[in-house]
Amino acid sequence: MSLSNHLPLVVFSHGKEGTPWGGKIQRLTEVAQKQGFEVESIDYRDLTGAELRVERLIHRIPHDHPALVLVGSSMGGYQSIVASAVLRPRGLFLMAPAIGLETGEYAHSSPVPHASKMAIVHGWEDDVVAPEKVITFARLHRIPLTLLPDGHRLLEVIDEIAFLFSRFLETLSIGRGRV
Repeated sequence: MSLSNHLPLVVFSHGKEGTPWGGKIQRLTEVAQKQGFEVESIDYRDLTGAELRVERLIHRIPHDHPALVLVGSSMGGYQSIVASAVLRPRGLFLMAPAIGLETGEYAHSSPVPHASKMAIVHGWEDDVVAPEKVITFARLHRIPLTLLPDGHRLLEVIDEIAFLFSRFLETLSIGRGRV
């Protein structure tokens, strides 16, 4: 896909075992496109480490994009947070972000997010990233956090996530072709 700086842009980053056009991303793509956003979902399946994925995200997206929104799920959430230091998006929407993990796969256990507006959605029953880690992260960075009754994949609450994402994009005031 050829990306321009003229349309507001949502860039999705899937999780470690996810795919670039999985169910959550497809649903949120519909939401973003209805609001006038161009959409890109990067394929990271050929890369094994989180930091290599961060590099791909940083090199794939124009650094000077005036209306960029990064959306990440699990490892993709981590990637979006780390890349936000370089890309400086207007928005950062995170689903079950892989933060606070001590696995050695991640260079930063608590990366610092950089965006004008941020939101996190997480599952109360998440057995991959403990809700307590995300609550601490959200509190530290003063990020609005919605906890929903689901596990790590958040597939049972996709309708709620789509609603929250729609509201999030609306608050940015950059959709419908506005930059």
